[in-house]
Amino acid sequence: MNDSQTWCIMKRNEGQCEIVPSDQAEDKQTPDLVERWGPFNSQQEAISRRVGLIRAGKCKPA
Repeated sequence: MNDSQTWCIMKRNEGQCEIVPSDQAEDKQTPDLVERWGPFNSQQEAISRRVGLIRAGKCKPA
């Protein structure tokens, strides 16, 4: 991975959110995609945001 990699959070129908590289998120236009957040500058930032979404009740914990 390089320093310019960005990350997205993708929410599925079942309510779980996964963190994926932004370039893969653009490729994943699946019908079970409910919501998407990002891009974030680092994977750590995306993880922190996902924790916030779980606490806010927008995502289910894994």
